[in-house]
Amino acid sequence: MMKQYVIIVAGGKGLRMGGDLPKQFIPLDGKPVLMRTLENFFSFSSDINIVLVLPHDHQEYWRKLCEKYDFSVPHRIADGGQTRFHSVQNGLSLVEDDNAVVAVHDGVRPFVSHDVISRCFGIAAGGKAVVPVVDVVETVRRMEQDGTSVTVPRSSYRLVQTPQVFPVRMLKEAYSYGYKEDFTDDASVVEAIGQRVELAEGNRENIKITTPFDLVVAEAICRNSI
Repeated sequence: MMKQYVIIVAGGKGLRMGGDLPKQFIPLDGKPVLMRTLENFFSFSSDINIVLVLPHDHQEYWRKLCEKYDFSVPHRIADGGQTRFHSVQNGLSLVEDDNAVVAVHDGVRPFVSHDVISRCFGIAAGGKAVVPVVDVVETVRRMEQDGTSVTVPRSSYRLVQTPQVFPVRMLKEAYSYGYKEDFTDDASVVEAIGQRVELAEGNRENIKITTPFDLVVAEAICRNSI
């Protein structure tokens, strides 16, 4: 099996949570969100190489949290960058093996299923870029320039999740080019060099915890072990 890496990006300042504590450090059922995310990938495979990208001024706090919670999941730390693009770029610098596959995952998505991780790594091992997606279940309207809006067919759209997984060489090539403001995720960076991105089935409970409401949902997921 090809060597597997995951770059976990945790650069959020937690502004939408309304507090000073960055959202990745907020306790979730007794343990920081970010620890749950790392544990999830380590429980998927104890051989996975975890690179955690944190802002430099969060790293000492993270080390203290690891001591407090006796957290022993092996990982290396890279400095966060000015944007998510630059953070992933910094994380990639710690991926030494180019004959491997690498996932990029949001630090505040602790509930991605092992089936989804396995599915995405498998597709990437075949030389393809892949992102997990879920169906849009609500009606979607598109805003027009004149202020009006129109309903669009939701069957034509998907909600994108992480981990987004790639052959290492492909992702490094994509990130060797300059930053553009319209890069919203890793798939868009890879598409900019002409690569096609495959879609894989995600899992709906793989939520991104960015608001107080998300935290309520996350606590419910923890309690019910969905």
